[in-house]
Amino acid sequence: MEPEKKKYTISVALVTRNRADSLERCLRSLHQQTVQPFEIIISDDSDDEKKNETKILADKWNCKYISGPRRGLYANRNYVALVCKGTHIRTMDDDHEFPKDHFEKCYNAINNDPNSIWIIGEIYPDTKNPLLLPPPCPGQLHPRGYSSTPSDSQDCWAISCGASIYPAQIFKNQFLNVEFFKFGASYLEFGSRLHWLGYKIRQLEDTYIIHHYDKNNRSFSNRELELSSMFFAVFCHSFIYQRGLKNKLLTVAEVLKKIIFDQKIALHSLSKALHYFKLHKQHIRRSIAYNKTKN
Repeated sequence: MEPEKKKYTISVALVTRNRADSLERCLRSLHQQTVQPFEIIISDDSDDEKKNETKILADKWNCKYISGPRRGLYANRNYVALVCKGTHIRTMDDDHEFPKDHFEKCYNAINNDPNSIWIIGEIYPDTKNPLLLPPPCPGQLHPRGYSSTPSDSQDCWAISCGASIYPAQIFKNQFLNVEFFKFGASYLEFGSRLHWLGYKIRQLEDTYIIHHYDKNNRSFSNRELELSSMFFAVFCHSFIYQRGLKNKLLTVAEVLKKIIFDQKIALHSLSKALHYFKLHKQHIRRSIAYNKTKN
C-alpha cells in the first residue's frame, strides 16, 4: 500500500486599497476556479469611507475580511500572510484575474515541489499577440537596481510581489518583506534574500495572471522614496547576499550616476537607504540567530 500523500493547502493573502470594482473582478475570477483555494483573506488598507464596500464584497464572495495596518503595501503583505492558516501562501493583488485552471496548476506545483517558492508571470489584458506558455518570467534584482530576466527561471532570485506561492514557514520564521518603504524596488530585495537563505525560487510556467494595471490609480508616488528603496535593495544584494566585486562596482557606479544627474534627491535618498540598510543587517542577524535556536 502506497503511503498517503501529504495534503497541502493554499491560503490567498489578498491586499486591497480603495478599489472595490477591481477587487470584485478578482474575487469573481477566484470563484470560477476549477479548484478552490483553502481560504481567501482580504486585508483592507482602504480609507475609512471605502472600507464598507470591501467588507460587503468579502461577505458576498465568502472571504475572511481583516482591516490592514495602513503602513504601506509591503507591511500589508506581511500582515495578511501571518494570519493565513494554509501550508502555503499565495500573495495576490486586487487588480489580478486568472485562467480558470490557475489554482489547479498552483496545487500541482506545490505537490510536485512543496519546499520551493513558486513565482508566476503576468500578461496584460490588452496583449494583442496570442499567449504562448510560459509567460514572461518575473524579474530578479540587478546590481544596478532594476528588474532583469533570470537566465534560469527554475533556479533564480526573481520574485513576483503579488503573485508568488510561499511555504508558510517562511513567514512563521519571520522572514518578511521589508517595511521601510511603501513602494519601490525594495520588494526585489525579498527574492534576493530568500535565495541567499537557501530557498529555491522557480517559475510556475504553465499558468499566469492577467494584470489589470492602471498607472493612474497608484496609491503612492514619491521619487525620493522610490530611489531610497532602490538604493536599499542593491546595497543588500551586492553587499550582503551576492558580495562579488563586480556587483559592488556596478552598484557603486549606479549610485554615483544618480548623484551626478540628480544630486539633491539622490543624496537624500542615499542617506535614508544607508540608514535602513544598517538596521536591516541587524534584523537579519537577529532573525537568523532566532531560527537557529528554535530549530
